[in-house]
Amino acid sequence: MTSGRISTGPDWNPGTDFSWRDGARTVVMRSGAAFDLPGLLEDHDVVEYELLSTARALADAPGLDGHASKTHQVETGSVADIASGLLDGLGAATETLVAFGGGRVIDTAKAIASISGAAVVAIPTTLSGAEMTDLHRFPSGAEHRASGPVRPELVIADPDLMTSQPEADLRASAMNALAHGADSLYTPFANPISRITALSGSRLIAEALEPDQATRGGGLALGAIFCGYAIDSGRFAIHHVVCQTLVGTCGSSHAETNSSILPGAMAMMRDRAPLEIALFAQAIGSEPDEVAARISALGRPPGLGAAGADRSRLEQALDEIEARPELRFAPQPPGRSQIRELVEAAW
Repeated sequence: MTSGRISTGPDWNPGTDFSWRDGARTVVMRSGAAFDLPGLLEDHDVVEYELLSTARALADAPGLDGHASKTHQVETGSVADIASGLLDGLGAATETLVAFGGGRVIDTAKAIASISGAAVVAIPTTLSGAEMTDLHRFPSGAEHRASGPVRPELVIADPDLMTSQPEADLRASAMNALAHGADSLYTPFANPISRITALSGSRLIAEALEPDQATRGGGLALGAIFCGYAIDSGRFAIHHVVCQTLVGTCGSSHAETNSSILPGAMAMMRDRAPLEIALFAQAIGSEPDEVAARISALGRPPGLGAAGADRSRLEQALDEIEARPELRFAPQPPGRSQIRELVEAAW
């Protein structure tokens, strides 16, 4: 394994624009991309497309919807249900879907593409990391038609767009990104590359959230991309099993749930994966026995109650968590009573 530091050279900084070709995927990070998204898409041969977005996102990129053959509003709700509802409204010959928004928008485009075969272009407006993974649900009622998970072929990452949320929401989104790196470190699928990117991304996120960081967008955006890459490669275990289930069953908001669970989840993993947690703690500027406090200071979690979780559905959530096969990807998987303690402490 490796430490959380990477050798970057004296002139490198996390806000530097770049283009990264990774097999069939291209990631473009460019400050100010929001002002010329149609031009950037055309530069990458994306001329005809249908757009998935939200009213909030489109307000930050005037003109993008004017170049789409059709624009689909992605409402709140589960990705599986949203994707199912949008399937019939898409053009039969749509070859490219452009997803402009947060994780729900991008995951919806991936879900639809798993049925339609369209290519997906992701333009993230949060730190969700969805643009870097093939992790998503399939459309409800059409699971049998899915060809398999979809990973976006083109990612256009504008740090200003990705960090445009209000402070509390931004910190919650940053903890969602940090959780991607942390949870991927100790799975059976973790590897040297996923660990390097996880630790480097975690360091970038933690440093960018320090109070003395006047400009932090580049560090947060690149950290989220690194951690998204890490979880796509190394996959996930206890933290994401708990959070995904709580969001789906108890109705809490996604980023805030991640923010609230992450401190306790990493404290739980300290003795189960001591080397990985020691390296993670070093990356975020902490000691292993202080990792939970450090994460809480960075994320300022609201708690599950404030995030909208329905406590009356906790037993159902615990049943579903215990049934998830990914729970076994954690060293010494916790039992029901330990998971209950983790969740209750985050309320």
